[in-house]
Amino acid sequence: MEMKKELLSPAGNYESLVAAIHNGCDAIYLGGKKFGARAYSNNFDDEEMVRAIRYAHLYGVKIYVTVNTLVFDLEIEEVLNYIRFLHQNQVDALIMQDLGLIVLVRTCFPNLEIHASTQMHTHNEEQLKLLKTLGIKRVVLARELSLETIKKFNTSLELEVFIHGALCVCYSGQCLFSHLLMNRSGNRGCCAGICRLPFKLFCEDQEIETNGKYLLSPKELNTMDFFEEIKKTGIVSLKIEGRMKSPEYVALVTRLYRKLLDGETLTSLDKKKIAVLFNRDFTKGFLFDERSKSLMNIKTPNHQGVVLGQVLEIRKDKIKVLLEEELNQNDGIRFKEEDKGFMVNFLYNEKGLLIHQARRGEVIYLDNKVNLKKKGVVLKTIDSELMKELKVMDEKKIPISITVKAKLDGELEVHFSDGMFTVSYFGEKVSSALKKPVTEALLVEKIGALGNTPFVLKNLTVDMDSTIFISMSELKSIRRELVEALQKKREEQVVHPFLEVKSPPILPQQEKERTQNVFFHVLVRNEEQLRCCLGLNVATIYVTDEALYKKYKHYEQVYLRLDRVQSHFKDYQNERLLITESGSLFNYSPNNLVVTDYYFNVTNRYTFHYLESFDVKRITLSIENTLNDIKTMCERVPVHKIELFLYGRPEVMVMKACPLNYLVNQNKTCSICVEKKNYYFSDGRNKKFPILSQPKKHLTHLFYHDVLALSLLEYKKLGICHFRIELFQESPEEIKSILCKYC
Repeated sequence: MEMKKELLSPAGNYESLVAAIHNGCDAIYLGGKKFGARAYSNNFDDEEMVRAIRYAHLYGVKIYVTVNTLVFDLEIEEVLNYIRFLHQNQVDALIMQDLGLIVLVRTCFPNLEIHASTQMHTHNEEQLKLLKTLGIKRVVLARELSLETIKKFNTSLELEVFIHGALCVCYSGQCLFSHLLMNRSGNRGCCAGICRLPFKLFCEDQEIETNGKYLLSPKELNTMDFFEEIKKTGIVSLKIEGRMKSPEYVALVTRLYRKLLDGETLTSLDKKKIAVLFNRDFTKGFLFDERSKSLMNIKTPNHQGVVLGQVLEIRKDKIKVLLEEELNQNDGIRFKEEDKGFMVNFLYNEKGLLIHQARRGEVIYLDNKVNLKKKGVVLKTIDSELMKELKVMDEKKIPISITVKAKLDGELEVHFSDGMFTVSYFGEKVSSALKKPVTEALLVEKIGALGNTPFVLKNLTVDMDSTIFISMSELKSIRRELVEALQKKREEQVVHPFLEVKSPPILPQQEKERTQNVFFHVLVRNEEQLRCCLGLNVATIYVTDEALYKKYKHYEQVYLRLDRVQSHFKDYQNERLLITESGSLFNYSPNNLVVTDYYFNVTNRYTFHYLESFDVKRITLSIENTLNDIKTMCERVPVHKIELFLYGRPEVMVMKACPLNYLVNQNKTCSICVEKKNYYFSDGRNKKFPILSQPKKHLTHLFYHDVLALSLLEYKKLGICHFRIELFQESPEEIKSILCKYC
């Protein structure tokens, strides 16, 4: 039997949580003050978290807490204490990214449900198989997957997809841009939104003119017009992005998707409301195979609103506008041509008189507070009346059944039931009325008066004698007592019947194999670099081209580095592989010699030991580790298996959207990708970020603007002996110079 679809809403604060619940969500995802991938939303402290869980459970709404950042070794005890707190307070599930932490939580809290975050970069069936072995219940899939691809997955795991909200241009969990450029890690919840900044595109140092400057900024995902197709799939959870959005945004988006999920049709007014509330232009996303140009809004990363009208005339003090939509005092507007805006504090009619509202088709005047120079389109970016409307919501009510038994000389019995819990009152013997008996109508009126409670009466059954007496104050007291008891049962419902908590596993103590030798493992990008390295003191040569690997694989030090995005798995047997994602780990580790790359985001000993269980040869630590992080890990893992990034220009992004296609080739065929030309982005401050495209795989790799070079001596002191050097366009002479520097 197909599972009921779940509408999953975001909550960055308590007001958003309330808005989501009363507008129809089935579950809410939120974060605490630490370890969540939205560090800059308000989030919930421990007291607020308990309150949120109780309030949501009262209304039958589930709570999923994000613990979906990478965790460093010194944070393990702190994060376990936090998870223990969540577990004890009956959170419904955790959303997690860190492989090692997942293993640890499954060991310590075996009955705690875990969902694999979209930060885990899950995009193929082999990854789903690996996650199943970890005891994962649900997987939040990569946003880059199409609906057709998802339908083909053969898995018993619950699948979750994003249906609305902000998109990342890079595969989630695979972005190093913010960390490297601003020391704000996206994997630690501190993304600086580098993709929303302006860039210029160059080819061979010649700037390419583009119709906008925000060259990496995606539009906003909106699947409302295609929602019926999503409903027909086996996808269980439908997720709205927006933990950093307002309560009003959460309210409206939840309300509209609730209508769609319940089979209702949205009106044009509904769609206009969502557009004026927040949009960067809309896209149906990779779910529906949207092409690159249709995914991006390179003109602005900001909210677009809706077209309000046209500027007819500009004076020094006033702006004359012909309206295409209603405008109210306190609305927000933006002039598209100059990207300037303000709140409408004063609104004037054609006679220059102050007014509160103007209708479509009218001509109005605004104060020229922004020194506007150019005519053009005016956008409405804040609708004050809509914001007022969204602050008022119909309170969700819980239907209950009430049963009353009042028979002479028998106990007064009252039962309240919500279908899951029943609370009961048993009173004194019912006596006969001396004067006026209680009528059934009066009893029903008093016991069923649930107005200011979370409950609404579904049905009431009364079995009573016609001559009994019950005081009205007693009935009110009984009703109040049972309402409180039922509310408490719902708020404190037990998600985990047994709060089973075990001690963390004792990791194997392995004698550290220390050596004075240093081994260099060099990644090359062409045959010239490979041949140069064959003649030098290089322990391993990683190649990125399979044809080149096949040509030189008779050399034992030559390995093939696999892509970070894998949709088809070739039958590799007895090969030497540098793998970059978990599907390849699961598929290839049993029958091949494997090294794991730094894209596995290894930042603690538990992730290290989990990868080690696959009998890998070496484990490359995350670039995001500091010297102190690495020092701590070296005390707790076999140092001789550590590989460390030492020198090179790392990839900061891997993208399905191809900038060369949507900026240069205008969404035509991908022939431009095979041109042997040097394309790069520039931030306008002499930082150049090279672009490499893979036309056959429709992937684009963006590289850091500079070479990272670590101190070999510092890390060698820790006992590390395996070091990675990644080449880009270095010549043989430059390669020799690099190696000579470290030798």
